[in-house]
Amino acid sequence: QVQLVESGGGLVQPGGSLRLSCAASGRPFLTYAMDWFRQAPGKEREFVATITGTSGSTNYANSVKGRFTISRDNTKNTLYQQMNSLKPEDTAVYYCHTRIGRSYWGQGTQVTVSS
Repeated sequence: QVQLVESGGGLVQPGGSLRLSCAASGRPFLTYAMDWFRQAPGKEREFVATITGTSGSTNYANSVKGRFTISRDNTKNTLYQQMNSLKPEDTAVYYCHTRIGRSYWGQGTQVTVSS
């Protein structure tokens, strides 16, 4: 079974930066796409970014383009997300995700952007 564990969330002021990590265990994800989603209070979970396991190509939600960067280190089975120029509307629980036959989700890490 695949397990995903996010870390790196916290409280940051508007304009600040955070780097999220998602460590995978149980099975390597070398050739599988990985994603970041987020869910703000009272809202549905929304797509943030994705990265393929083969070419490493990326796609982002329009709301985070130019500010967030998704990356992965397949030798460490770890997914990353660098988040810059953070805004209060980025406040949410951030989840990593992969699909290997079925979807796997981490437990989430809280990001709060507030002055």
